[in-house]
Amino acid sequence: MKIINVAIDGPAGAGKSTISRKAAAEMGYIYIDTGALYRTVGLNAMRQGADLDSDDSIIATLTDELKVELRFIDGEQRMFLNGDDVSADIRTPEASMAASRVSAVPRVREYLFDLQKNLAKNNSCVMDGRDIGTVVLPDADVKIFLTASPEARAERRYKELTEKGMDVKLEDVLADMIKRDYDDSHRAIAPLKQADDAILCDTSELNLEESIDLIINTIKSNI
Repeated sequence: MKIINVAIDGPAGAGKSTISRKAAAEMGYIYIDTGALYRTVGLNAMRQGADLDSDDSIIATLTDELKVELRFIDGEQRMFLNGDDVSADIRTPEASMAASRVSAVPRVREYLFDLQKNLAKNNSCVMDGRDIGTVVLPDADVKIFLTASPEARAERRYKELTEKGMDVKLEDVLADMIKRDYDDSHRAIAPLKQADDAILCDTSELNLEESIDLIINTIKSNI
């Protein structure tokens, strides 16, 4: 059977993880959340007290002892850091900002690049991130750039965080979203951008189910 790779890129809070997971399940593919990989490295750097404004400090946390694993348990992707399940710990706003910072460091990207490539080489998958269609899987069968307005994305992220019991303010979530957009799109290495041959899907005015349907239909009509 031919291996099919779907690349879904887009800014923070666009719903890539939820939508990509649903799309992968519908297509019978595995789902690979590359952002979770960077969040795990970022969490490790935070836990080690690294100076996130210093590339050298971040690189120093990429020791031989660091082991980042992506496992599929009952069909769900789980992230492990040195053997510990950190799938919940990497979903905080702090881990998100740390992920954005460490992802700008070339050595971190090199550290995770082969893992991502090998997963796609051996599995039909939906892989999401910031540079999947432009760098990681430039020859993906289908490329999608999934986006929404900063305000729409902030509202969704705020709801998600408050439902988890986190004490956050909408204006702070929006400010973090705008900063993350700027950082991701202006970094020197593999900045966030739409691949020339990617299909733009804007979900600002769509609910979750409508967004999922849009992406699934887009994939099916382009493979």
